[in-house]
Amino acid sequence: MDITEYVDALRRDLAQAARAMGPETEQAAERIGFALDSSARLALMDALSQAAAEITNELEGTSVEVRLQGREPVFVVVGGGPSAVADDTQAIDAADTNAVSSDDEGPETARITLRLPEALKARAEELATGRGQSLNTWIVNAVRAATASGVTVNIGAQLGPQFGPGAPGRNRSSNKRVQGWVR
Repeated sequence: MDITEYVDALRRDLAQAARAMGPETEQAAERIGFALDSSARLALMDALSQAAAEITNELEGTSVEVRLQGREPVFVVVGGGPSAVADDTQAIDAADTNAVSSDDEGPETARITLRLPEALKARAEELATGRGQSLNTWIVNAVRAATASGVTVNIGAQLGPQFGPGAPGRNRSSNKRVQGWVR
């Protein structure tokens, strides 16, 4: 999808609005228009990504992803059913991913940084790919399902010997599992 025409339209509208203010303002608007190119492209990509995520949430067994090809976004539709899931994880039903009240979801998108051990990230990517989703969409759906149903999180089964005894975040009395609520 060529978004250059939309960025150019924004630049033209800015220049046209500045023409009425005089030549100095018109020149400043022209410079600002070119400076806004990257920001406008990013804003359009965010809007397209959000639209793809909303479409994905409405489709069962299919996901829509937005990928960059050069400077232009490309839509990729991935079909397929849910993958087989290992017995220490739980599949997220499509009904659970849509079970969100209107209070929980608005037009804003919160950005977070999530640091995962490489092996856990690889496993999450496998599960996401098996469901035909991007890793981000899969994580959003997992959090959405957990918050919709008040899931108790038991991460003890995923903690391996690499964390060692007394590692941060572990229950020091049993040193085996951490339980809590995801909100």
